Amino acid sequence: MRRFSLRVFDALVLLWLVITFTFALIHLAPGDPATLLVAPTASAEETARLRAQFGLDAPLPIQYARWVGGVLTGDLGESLTRAIPVTTVIAEALPVSLFLGGVSVLLTFLVGTMFGVWQALRARALADRLLSVVGTVLYSAPSFWLALALVTLFTSGAVWLEAPAWLRLPAFGMQDPGAVESTWSDRWRHAVLPLIVLSVPGIAGVTRYARQSFRDAALAPHVTSAVARGLSAPRVEWHHIVRNALTPLVVLFGLTLPGVIAGSVFVEQVFAWPGLGRTMLTAIAGRDYPVVLGLTVVYAAAVILSNLLADTLLWWLDPRQRESAR
Repeated sequence: MRRFSLRVFDALVLLWLVITFTFALIHLAPGDPATLLVAPTASAEETARLRAQFGLDAPLPIQYARWVGGVLTGDLGESLTRAIPVTTVIAEALPVSLFLGGVSVLLTFLVGTMFGVWQALRARALADRLLSVVGTVLYSAPSFWLALALVTLFTSGAVWLEAPAWLRLPAFGMQDPGAVESTWSDRWRHAVLPLIVLSVPGIAGVTRYARQSFRDAALAPHVTSAVARGLSAPRVEWHHIVRNALTPLVVLFGLTLPGVIAGSVFVEQVFAWPGLGRTMLTAIAGRDYPVVLGLTVVYAAAVILSNLLADTLLWWLDPRQRESAR
């Protein structure tokens, strides 16, 4: 319990440091958001009045104190460009990122672990070597190249190849432009290409990681000793191979969890999905300080909580961690 309390305290301090540095950097960067919100013909007095309206004329320490006080009470401020609460902006974009990130992370670990185990059982075979080469190529492929290649292949390429209609996948947006209301089937058709771009490199990486993890666990000396003592195969596989092999995968899963909401910035921008990533890019371009800072709190909290979760799961799965904590 004491160790967990210390970890929580460290997490809170780290969160405070991240949002403090972000606040300082974004306010010290050149540019004034008030000049982007007024008409080009606006006078200096009108610009000054707008800065005072948003509290941008106050000294930086006072702005920081006001913002931190609001965060502690759950108030992230109001968007400068949209004139709505930042919490509303985040609430509108969060489901989109959760959908893309959640599905892609599940696909990454389910498919990657299955391929990894399959390769571990066929180590050094021709199929294992071929999959290793393919996985390395896919893992190292730039996301922007993969996205553009898929868009070309399934849009103009599908038309040129006279592919059936179900293979002509939409490249942009979450629904057809003429649709009044998006249906789940339409949403999934629009999600195919973004999910492929998000999942394929991750699947390749997890496959390699899982393969090595299961191989190392299966070749460990205590496994050979367990077999020599006459333990049943299921007991050896579960207690001595699978459990030890899953420990590093659980840690990797915990470190990957922030990608559920923070890992699709590029994909959301390319495929025009209005998630948190695209919202962040738009806010940065428009110097919308409250939205940028609010999203920073969300991203930083997701990363820190995921690391805390991974550490807790590792402590629960690995008896050596519990022994060292005593």
